Amino acid sequence: MIELLFEAGDLARIRFARSPVQELVSSLRIFGRADRVRMHRVWVEAVRGAVGGLGLELLPALVKDPRYVPDFLTPPPDHASMTFAEEVDRVRGTPAVAVRAQLDLMRKSDDEALLALYDDPERELGRLAGELHAYWEVALAPVWARVVGVLNAEIGYRADQLTSGGVVRVLGNLHPEVEYAEDALRILWPTWQSRNKLDGGGMLLVPCVFAWPSLLVDTGPQAPALVYSPRGVGNVWGETRRTADKPVDELLGRRRAKLLAWLDLPLSTTQVARELGLSAASVSEHLTVLRRSGLVASRRSGRQVLYQRTALGTDLLGQSG
Repeated sequence: MIELLFEAGDLARIRFARSPVQELVSSLRIFGRADRVRMHRVWVEAVRGAVGGLGLELLPALVKDPRYVPDFLTPPPDHASMTFAEEVDRVRGTPAVAVRAQLDLMRKSDDEALLALYDDPERELGRLAGELHAYWEVALAPVWARVVGVLNAEIGYRADQLTSGGVVRVLGNLHPEVEYAEDALRILWPTWQSRNKLDGGGMLLVPCVFAWPSLLVDTGPQAPALVYSPRGVGNVWGETRRTADKPVDELLGRRRAKLLAWLDLPLSTTQVARELGLSAASVSEHLTVLRRSGLVASRRSGRQVLYQRTALGTDLLGQSG
């Protein structure tokens, strides 16, 4: 069992963040794992051919060890809404001494890509950044709005738990292998034995769709972090209504009906506009009408406002069929 002991001030510094690169690395580790492919089969079948055609070398070599992935590949997010480009810049800027030290923790390997990275980290980190971008474009960029919707829903759910039940409720049901009691977060792994004080720095909680069903723990003193599967992972690739029937079209108008059908997960105005090929101003106007009608609800998340279909909106779509 791993115990993370909260000191004074730690509970006040628990925070959530999304990490596009963590999603990327976790998604890459799914291929070849039958237990994980089942959950993400729709996605795997859609991207396998394109990913295979990329000719990646360095990135697969870094994630092939089932026990350890170098920390520099998944730097902890600096803020709640880190972009993919920001995280890749941090990977690329890893000091050479850190790269070599973390490669030393991997199993001894004669993989030419890893040997080249060890010999010249500055040059090869540029190559790694290129592979990260190439993989992102074919594997994650097309589905990112849907993934972000699930992450937004998870963080919103945890915020509601904090309001209604405090930190105990937030930490008490994060994952089946996690329990919280007496100012200690316990990771219930029988073969591990460690106790770690957080020393007032708090903890970072990172929901990750592609981490399912795993739980990833970083007990490092700089940024202790817990990467876990969010609620609703099964809904990411599930069937969802993306079109509205004719009666709803006639009632709301075609564009508003289409927008309502898309909002089964919380999305921002910008995300909806990008997915539907509309201007942000037009989407904002339609969302305002839908919200006033009780068909869409909104909530603030950092600097964004997220919109999601209400039960009334879902009933309207369902009753039109």
